Amino acid sequence: MRVLPSVRLHHPRRLRLTVLSVAALLMAIETARAGSCLAERPEPLLPEDPAACASLAEAVRKPSALPLDQYEAKLDQFFGQYCHRDTEAGWRRDRTVRDTGPFTARFADGQWTGTDHGTHAPVVIWYSPEMADWLVANRSEDGATPATPPPVPDGAMMVKEMFPAPAADCVAVPPERLFPTSGAAVMIRDAEASFDGWFWGWYGFGPDSGWAPDWPPAPSNPLPNMGFAQYCLNCHASAENNHTFASPKNILGEPGRSLVFLSQNVPPQPPAESHHDAVTTQEDPVRRHGQPLPAPDRDVLEALRAYVAGAVDPGSVAPMPSQTYDQTWVAAGGPTAADTFLSSSQCLGCHDAGSTGLQFDMTAPNPHGANLENLSPYATWRSSPMGLAGRDPFFFAQLASETQSFHPGASDVVQDTCLGCHGITGQRQFHIDGSADGGACAPFRREMVDAVPYPDGNPTAEHAKFGALARDGISCTACHRMALGEAGKAAANEPQNACVAERQAFLNPDNTGFARTFTGSFLVGAPDRLIGPFENPKTTPMKAAFGNIPAHDTAIASSEICGTCHTVHLPVMQDAKVIAHTYEQTTYPEWAFSAYRTGESPDGPLPLGPGSAAESCQGCHMPSRDAAGVPYRSKIASIQEYSNFPQAENVRPPEEIDLAERDGFARHTLVGLNVFLIKIAQQFPDILGIGLPDPMLGKKGLDPLLRTERAMLDLATDGTAAIMATEITSDGKMLKATVNVENKAGHKFPSGVGFRRAFVEFRVLDAGGETLWASGRTDGAGVLVDASGAPVTGENWWTADCSARVEPERRLHQPHYQEITRQDQVQVYQELVSTPPEGPEPPICGPGTTPAGMLTTSFLSICSSVKDNRLLPHGYLGVDDRKLIAAALGAGEELALETGSYGVGDDPDYQTGGGDSLVYAVPLADLPAGSTPASVEATLYYQATPPFYLQDRFCTGKGADTDRLKYLVGRLDLAGSRAEDWKLRVVTTGPVAIKAP
Repeated sequence: MRVLPSVRLHHPRRLRLTVLSVAALLMAIETARAGSCLAERPEPLLPEDPAACASLAEAVRKPSALPLDQYEAKLDQFFGQYCHRDTEAGWRRDRTVRDTGPFTARFADGQWTGTDHGTHAPVVIWYSPEMADWLVANRSEDGATPATPPPVPDGAMMVKEMFPAPAADCVAVPPERLFPTSGAAVMIRDAEASFDGWFWGWYGFGPDSGWAPDWPPAPSNPLPNMGFAQYCLNCHASAENNHTFASPKNILGEPGRSLVFLSQNVPPQPPAESHHDAVTTQEDPVRRHGQPLPAPDRDVLEALRAYVAGAVDPGSVAPMPSQTYDQTWVAAGGPTAADTFLSSSQCLGCHDAGSTGLQFDMTAPNPHGANLENLSPYATWRSSPMGLAGRDPFFFAQLASETQSFHPGASDVVQDTCLGCHGITGQRQFHIDGSADGGACAPFRREMVDAVPYPDGNPTAEHAKFGALARDGISCTACHRMALGEAGKAAANEPQNACVAERQAFLNPDNTGFARTFTGSFLVGAPDRLIGPFENPKTTPMKAAFGNIPAHDTAIASSEICGTCHTVHLPVMQDAKVIAHTYEQTTYPEWAFSAYRTGESPDGPLPLGPGSAAESCQGCHMPSRDAAGVPYRSKIASIQEYSNFPQAENVRPPEEIDLAERDGFARHTLVGLNVFLIKIAQQFPDILGIGLPDPMLGKKGLDPLLRTERAMLDLATDGTAAIMATEITSDGKMLKATVNVENKAGHKFPSGVGFRRAFVEFRVLDAGGETLWASGRTDGAGVLVDASGAPVTGENWWTADCSARVEPERRLHQPHYQEITRQDQVQVYQELVSTPPEGPEPPICGPGTTPAGMLTTSFLSICSSVKDNRLLPHGYLGVDDRKLIAAALGAGEELALETGSYGVGDDPDYQTGGGDSLVYAVPLADLPAGSTPASVEATLYYQATPPFYLQDRFCTGKGADTDRLKYLVGRLDLAGSRAEDWKLRVVTTGPVAIKAP
């Protein structure tokens, strides 16, 4: 008989229950039926063929002996026949199904609803003979157990079957007659395979469970169902020893009683879904945020020169390998140099919000919906361009152009150089492991990024570890292992820094100190140490999970953590030879030369001290305070704690595992304005090989890519620029207006890779808002066009059939303007560079050289600057002061020179920095006859991948990576978004009225 919660009637002044509502409540209780146990079956579910079970037993006891796909097939046969319920073979079980936490009931809207607060759904654990024997010998309460128990023996297994909550529904049913409605959490001991020594997994019983082997991957690209060093450790690392909380007092036939939890035994309506179910049950078909275009946009493809060979057939598009396989872990006996770089899968279990299903630190209410925003380090990083760097379709198409057209004779060098940033952890670990085997610093190549472990014997399998790391992007261990300053010097000759010296010598041959680390050439510390910003971190959970010790290090909060990668110093190559070196990207030095500089570095103070608006890179891109300056406060991880979780046996004491909330919790937002990449990820997760739902918070949270897009749009609106239209006058012949654009970023705008650009659209409007005159119009592909719709000078780099460049010797482009008088003139803020000139004389490259080659998007062909009128940040230093700081960083004076402006004439705005002011002088005679201007409007737009850049990709590259980008670009639907027509609206003045003269 079901026991229902009692009803207590409080004083009317306190509760004000009406007679009617009391009657309804009592009726609901009276009519609540004692529903049957949903898991109960009429006959026991036991192995029908013990001989078959015996034949499988040896295979399933050693997970590392087979490739995962083959092992899972064996495990499926073993569990599918309920071989783990074979008591004749020595398997033992819990007495009955039992709760793992409280079950609470709530009466609302005329019905009861129940909520399970267990660490798992109600369970019955089955123990292999070795496991049961170990528990009895080492965890019995008779006092005869050893003070330090030995390791659980290899081959020991626990199968934690899970059932509907609460346990009281099924407690009277013999466990052999219970069907595991929520599958089973599995632990199999294999100490030689991983640091923690366990194979973890979730298995679903029956064809409708949602379980499937992890090869091939599900269309939604989920986390794997099984494997070593899984996210289960976010809880199990809190166990006192051996990563298990199991106790013999739960086992049938052993003395003692199981823990008991509050159970308000009212059936939920509908049955509650356990958090474990929510995490393991994957969506199929693929979830998307916005549907791609059903057919390619022919106009866009033709404008971008992508239609030369026709549209790409969807069936021929090669997706990136599934993130299901982006798994590496610390090996048994580690951490060693072989475990220096780890995939983010080792971090997500603890550093993703909601991973325990019981605590929701690192979240905030979604201001636009009824769910939670996931502000955890994992979720905010994973959906950022940093987290997507190893799958960025623009990057891989760029790499195709570099190796096929720009520098085919130096393909290996180019691949290793470029993947040393975008696939940094894979490239680094490949070098570490190769050097340990006595090999040279062999190049890391593009095909290694696609390496996957299964099926067994596939030709890429030997590089699967490195492919997984490379696809994981610029991930956790890339930054949190970094060793700058004295720490870097101390670790320089350690095995985890194999091949870094060679990279530094190739990329930064004349630099010293911090500048020696440019282009991601930083050193890393010990493979058992991860640095963070907080003092006195709890070390036990991380050390228990994968042997790493979190350590406080102020360097992690310095801009130099970002600057080592966001100062890109590259060789200038011609005919496969290095002829010079130049800076392709100078975001960090631009900051260091601005009013936002902090004047500090891990190497000590820098000349001139802090600027007037000192703020680190992290202050903007990893905010730890809200707009009012109030620090964000949160725990930094989601783990099983002692004081905040249902009671468990054999758990570590609170002083080792209970976490404190801390001020200064930093959101790993890490965004700029590349909304185009994020929209591609939202609409084509299957092509990028990613999943959209957060792997831990699941349905309770907003999908991270949606929040990333919002963060970018907020940054565009609030933190990038401001625009004003002033001094609007008309003398009857000429309409004039001054447009002021302020740079609110801590570096140039745009910054980063050199092909980014921003432009001003200036419109003259009539009283009805119709455009009478405009500078900065675009077509649907983002191409700047004049009043007739023809591309303005410089927009087309290639002829329509990609057969030739358009007058390459003239380096056609929109110059920097101080006054605009025609509709085919556009103020474009950008950097343009040229190649070394061809000819018998050795080319001269570097700051101040006269451009003689053609415009280029090749990162390794930058010889001369043609134009750089990007908006300077506030407080930009003069060249002499820039030289002082450059020298202190260990760079030559060319860094100070290359971070200046080019092609801006005598514009005074580029002397002081902070923005740009220009005049629009519109001849009224150019307006349509009979029209009357009523207002003007100025809008600043941003293009992360301008049309000329995409033209260069489609005319200089071919193959899978180019075709993939062509497919994505042609079908991406930007309609109705702030990035419509391939231009992101940053800020606008709105219509500003023209005052009568």
